[in-house]
Amino acid sequence: MNAQQLKNAILQETIEGRLVPQDPNDDPASVLLNRIREEKKRLVKDGKLKKKDLEVKPISDNEIPFDIPDSWEWVRLGEVSSLIGGFAFKSHEYTPTGSRVIRISDISEDGFINKTIVRYPYNEKLQQYRIYKGDILMAMTGGTVGKSLYVKVLPEESMLLNQRVAIIRVNSLVIDYIDYVVKSQHIQSIITDLKNSTNDNISMVDIHNFPIPLPPLAEQKRIVAKIEELLPKVEEYGKAQEELDKLNEELPERLKKSVLQEAISGKLVPQDPNDEPASVLLNRIREEKKRLVKAGKLKKKDLEETPISEDEIPFDIPDSWEWVRLADVFEHSSGKQLRASDTEGTLHEYITTSNLYWGRFELNKLKSMYYKDSEIEKCTAKKGDLLVCEGGDIGRSAIWSYDYDICLQNHVHRLRPYDSRYTIFVFYIMWYYKSVGLIGGKGIGIQGLSASALKTIIIPLPSLAEQKRIVAKIEELLNGIEKLKA
Repeated sequence: MNAQQLKNAILQETIEGRLVPQDPNDDPASVLLNRIREEKKRLVKDGKLKKKDLEVKPISDNEIPFDIPDSWEWVRLGEVSSLIGGFAFKSHEYTPTGSRVIRISDISEDGFINKTIVRYPYNEKLQQYRIYKGDILMAMTGGTVGKSLYVKVLPEESMLLNQRVAIIRVNSLVIDYIDYVVKSQHIQSIITDLKNSTNDNISMVDIHNFPIPLPPLAEQKRIVAKIEELLPKVEEYGKAQEELDKLNEELPERLKKSVLQEAISGKLVPQDPNDEPASVLLNRIREEKKRLVKAGKLKKKDLEETPISEDEIPFDIPDSWEWVRLADVFEHSSGKQLRASDTEGTLHEYITTSNLYWGRFELNKLKSMYYKDSEIEKCTAKKGDLLVCEGGDIGRSAIWSYDYDICLQNHVHRLRPYDSRYTIFVFYIMWYYKSVGLIGGKGIGIQGLSASALKTIIIPLPSLAEQKRIVAKIEELLNGIEKLKA
């Protein structure tokens, strides 16, 4: 149960007479109701009310949704209050000075909204539309129909009510109690039914006819005192619940980050002294690069390695691991730049950043452009390639795992491993780097992934055997986290 549900439950207990005990010494609500009726007769006699204001539509059994104590009475809201509709101000007549006009958009349950204040010159004819401390304002139309504001503080002395907002003004009752009744699910359910049948509108007649439970005056005061004691605790509960919900929402991502951090720093699985050290794997990669240079598939400069300084190393790794740059273990290329004027070659579907997500691809809306035969090899992804976004969510990565090749647009980097068996481990490294800000972050992070920036990223490299154990453990734990999240 969240805070709003708890508040609703308290208000329901309130209007059903179960929040505080009844006192047999209280005058019953019928006595209070008779006093209100006599007062209204006096106002009719004085010309302050019309005779029709004394008319009350009987409440049928079908309108009574629950039982109330014997000392209470079911009454119409209009029978125990004065209802006033707003004035139809013309927006083109608003002025820089004058009385503030309160529209539907200017009220919320928490108070007046001061975003855009409008004003109108005051005159005595507008007296009946003035808002006073202790009024309840209710929206009568639109998406927020039924929202109400109990005016406990007037920001300005002279404030006028606009059309489609009603004033509920109570004199002989505890206004706080009426405010709680108006906000209860009982009244809000009636409003929901009314607005669904009248295109998000309620009328003054609708508000007048709201059936409300009326306790004795003394009990109203006890009810209000009890609610005021409980609501701060509900608010505290709500804040605690929000913090818990936030924690529950963040926990899976925190766990994932923790798993990946343990994985790429060599703490997720134990090292096996029988594994070849990463230096052996790195030497094999270097030999493979020399072979590709000799075969004319790489340039001699691709053999050059930029030393890694101590300042660049973000965390410690096991002695059997190696720090390397992406360019040392991946061949890099990127896709073709899209030009509308380019019509040479053959049309091919291509991947752009809008198709590439973390660990997956969305391929249902692929576009096509022309590729020359000489561009295909450089701009094509094959199974096992790691594809990385240059812009947008910088560093977003996925492994192309399909059995067919796909062309690339120039904002997608292709990282082709010299040994495809360690691609998935590097993918997890990229995921972790992104989560902690080492890619697209600040400080030592990389703000944009140009080709040169991408190549300089340093990664920890374990032996192939350990990589396999790490990846298996990561996927076991991430599956568990997903189940926890669900």
